[in-house]
Amino acid sequence: MEYYFSKTITDSFENAIQKVTKALKSEGFGILTEIDLKATLKKKLDVDFYNYTILGACNPQFAYKALVTEDKIGVMLPCNIIVQEKVAGQIKVSAVDPAASMQAIKNDKLTKIATEISDRLKKVIEQL
Repeated sequence: MEYYFSKTITDSFENAIQKVTKALKSEGFGILTEIDLKATLKKKLDVDFYNYTILGACNPQFAYKALVTEDKIGVMLPCNIIVQEKVAGQIKVSAVDPAASMQAIKNDKLTKIATEISDRLKKVIEQL
């Protein structure tokens, strides 16, 4: 089983992040964190890296349901989406598959929630 959903689009890196953010919003997600890995690696290690941003997305309703169901689930939140550009203009967007990542947790209620979130994240990727 794959642990992520992915799609490659042709666009600028900045536009791709805007499109991902808009698609996430349409499925009830907001962005809690945005990590510019290229800038961080340059600052911390003085290495050049390609455009790579990690978006920490959260759907508050699902987060609440998951936390009530399994109080330690916060270690797996938020849902990460990566936007990367190894080749100019070719942007690969990948989202975590919560259903795959939650397989280790034996909780049927949580599995149902993770599947619902996975379905929404699949829609996000398909919209791009």
